[in-house]
Amino acid sequence: MSGDAPLATRLLANVYPRTPDFYSLINDQCAVVSEAMEALVEFMAGDTSKAESIADLEKRGDAIKNHTMYVLNKAFATPMDREDIYRAVTAIDGILHYANTTIQEMRCFKLAPDPYAMDMARILSEGTDALKLGFAKLGANPTMAEGDALAVRKSERNVERVYRKALSILFETEPHVQQIQHSKETSIEARVMEQVTDIFKRRELYRHLSNAGDQVAKAGSVLYDIVVQVS
Repeated sequence: MSGDAPLATRLLANVYPRTPDFYSLINDQCAVVSEAMEALVEFMAGDTSKAESIADLEKRGDAIKNHTMYVLNKAFATPMDREDIYRAVTAIDGILHYANTTIQEMRCFKLAPDPYAMDMARILSEGTDALKLGFAKLGANPTMAEGDALAVRKSERNVERVYRKALSILFETEPHVQQIQHSKETSIEARVMEQVTDIFKRRELYRHLSNAGDQVAKAGSVLYDIVVQVS
């Protein structure tokens, strides 16, 4: 506070410090994760330039997370439970982390997107959009955020549904056997190894997207808990 402020005002500020605007801080983080998931959908649709955008957004999200944690550690009072702020910030950061590591592993394994990865990315984007909408309502009208919290949690269940379907198709043996038999470019041993390796690479891809869904669910659960508290 400025040294020009009246003495009584400065004394009151020391006794009753202003509560930081954690709603805005979390909203900023939600906006970044929503943008990152939109970029992930575009990447899965074939726009490889979005890989750099997602990496940059994760860095921006890290900066917001670190600032929020600093403010939380220094805050005298908070508008919601401190533990819920911590849980929300870390879960949202986890979504960003898995979005970026998904892209990095696809690059490392030289994996192209497939329809299942696209579906999971799209559902994750819908979930983070609902998360952004829900947290934006907490400061003014928290009861209206309940529907958004439920939509976030539903998105995680939908991701798991696609994940299980993708794995069931991935581990069907007959299509892989047929592909190996029809290919004559290399030895059968090499073709078998290539197929097996591709199966486990794709399993890793699906697992990262599923883990992102778990983080979305955690953030949605925090949102719901805060709605119950502040309503």
